[in-house]
Amino acid sequence: MKSGKLEEVGEVSHYYSRIGVAVVELKKPLSVGDKILISGATTHFEQNVQSMQIEHKDVKKARKGQSIGLKVDEKVRKNDVVYKML
Repeated sequence: MKSGKLEEVGEVSHYYSRIGVAVVELKKPLSVGDKILISGATTHFEQNVQSMQIEHKDVKKARKGQSIGLKVDEKVRKNDVVYKML
């Protein structure tokens, strides 16, 4: 992993395997285009945020306290932590 700072932005509360979408409870803001790392007991991968939804509507930005649907490149699990790579 490149030397960069990580900022915890949220936690996975649910994963829909059929559509590859994680529900993330945000503790900090997140935007489309941000580079993130998702990490947990058996999860560890980086990706760019390509699409987010709030209540089935596409959004470019989400705020602290919101629950988002996040398209993910790999399988994630409940309680995996989402970090923004700074």
